[in-house]
Amino acid sequence: MNTVPEIPGPASAAPSLIHPVRPGPELLDSAAATLRMMAEPTRLHLLWQLTHGPRTVTELVEATGAARTVVSQHLAKLRLSGLVEARKEGRHMIYSVPDGHLNRLVAEIVNHTDHRLTGEPVHD
Repeated sequence: MNTVPEIPGPASAAPSLIHPVRPGPELLDSAAATLRMMAEPTRLHLLWQLTHGPRTVTELVEATGAARTVVSQHLAKLRLSGLVEARKEGRHMIYSVPDGHLNRLVAEIVNHTDHRLTGEPVHD
């Protein structure tokens, strides 16, 4: 029988933030799909912007420098994949990241890459 080891979270982590997981094939396939969705630079930039709070399409266009149609297409893909949510507020759609795990993942990958590019020492 092929058993997959459980990966516990740090002892100091709050149970709601990090919890023990047994990453079987279905979970790993789904996680890889999430990473593939994030692996496009414009989508990652949009997610980075949204980790700092909800934004309108106009705000995201200004922040990323991407064309409005490009931002809208990427937001549609992120919405379909469940990585962002949208709500209507007056005439505007407000986009947000609904999941603290995803917020932390985006921050960690950006910071990890910054360390690699700048030579900043790694840390826990």
